[in-house]
Amino acid sequence: MKVATYNVNGVNGRLPVLLRWLEQGRPDIVCLQELKAPNEKFPVEAIRAVGYEALWHGQKSWNGVAILSRIGTPIETRRGLPDDPEPMHSRYIEAAVGGVLIGGLYLPNGNPRPGPKFDYKLAWFEALIRHAASLLDSGAPVILAGDYNVMPTELDVYKPERWLEDALFAPEVRAAYARLVAQGWTDALRHLNPGATIYTFWDYFRRAYERNAGLRIDHLLLGPAIAARLKSAGVDRDVRGWEKTSDHAPVWIELMD
Repeated sequence: MKVATYNVNGVNGRLPVLLRWLEQGRPDIVCLQELKAPNEKFPVEAIRAVGYEALWHGQKSWNGVAILSRIGTPIETRRGLPDDPEPMHSRYIEAAVGGVLIGGLYLPNGNPRPGPKFDYKLAWFEALIRHAASLLDSGAPVILAGDYNVMPTELDVYKPERWLEDALFAPEVRAAYARLVAQGWTDALRHLNPGATIYTFWDYFRRAYERNAGLRIDHLLLGPAIAARLKSAGVDRDVRGWEKTSDHAPVWIELMD
């Protein structure tokens, strides 16, 4: 089974890129972020035409998350986090599909820091940590996949000294991510590549992609039952180089059956 996460940065504007990647990569399950589309504008028919069923939680112009599957219809189990500090924001969706419980998330950016946006980021992170603990307690085979908007360590950011004041690299945010992982989650990409320089996001400015001046902010966290099945993980870096593409690249894992 191949499971992926991809911040599409506008599902309709980037639809040709998304469809091309789905047809080439053929992931079994995909979590999408930053749909930037209300529910009625989600391109469900185009996605079905390339073999995927979809579940989505949209929002006009901002946010938005979805789960796609080509191995059965995703069965929704949750829409929004419990105790979400901003329940009108579409940032979390959860479904059972292919024998896995998968949560797709888009964590707030949090800039500028300090300020209300940073406070919101920390509050949302705490709500995620509480819910993640309940998922592990359930004993279900769980994956939490998405754009976490956090670089966990200095290895995950080009020139970390330039990011010390940024909300994505703030000590409080990195500590929250560490507490989340310490519950018993496995950061799949880092687990299989402990010392490698791997990025999942490159800004549109200053030729960041060409210079490989990137960030690793898209993560797949695996509960113990899934982590035991982890076979491989990677980033489809070349997708970031396609025309009219997202500033993120898809990240994926392969699981043993």
